[in-house]
Amino acid sequence: MKLTENQTFKGIDYTQNRLVGDFEICTFINCVFNTPALAGKAFRECQFQACDFSLVEMQGTSLYNVSFSECKLLGVHFNDCNDLLLSINFKNCLMTLSSFFKLKMKSTRFENCNLQEADFTQSDLSGSVFENCDLQKAIFDNTNLERVDFRTSFNYVIDPDKNRIKKAKFSRTDVFGLLEKYDIEIE
Repeated sequence: MKLTENQTFKGIDYTQNRLVGDFEICTFINCVFNTPALAGKAFRECQFQACDFSLVEMQGTSLYNVSFSECKLLGVHFNDCNDLLLSINFKNCLMTLSSFFKLKMKSTRFENCNLQEADFTQSDLSGSVFENCDLQKAIFDNTNLERVDFRTSFNYVIDPDKNRIKKAKFSRTDVFGLLEKYDIEIE
């Protein structure tokens, strides 16, 4: 398999051009990826900036120390990635309807992301940070949230009886998302 190293790719539409080989220490800026573009590819120490991955297939994709910044990742099933050495971080990304089902994503950083209706069911997010993220209708079910920092995030609903939340951090103003199941009024 061809390995591409230390390259920058700008404005490439991979719905028209085929992505070939694996990539190491590469940067992709303003690129558009189509459905099968990333399947089976490996990315190590790579950065994606202002790229569109909407509904892209991640079947067997390896992501090691990869960062996404200002990317559109609508409906991406990260749970289809190769989970061996999976290491990813997100900043200013639109990630509505994305799935992280059963992924081990310890110490992952989500910063200023829209994670509405994202699925974190049975994921291990221990030690992760959700900084200023919109988690409206995000699904946390049997999820390891130990030591996760939610202090600046909002719109989350997390059932403490169905998730592991030991040492997780929440702000006083948004802690109501932990009590929603009780259907109580707090004034």
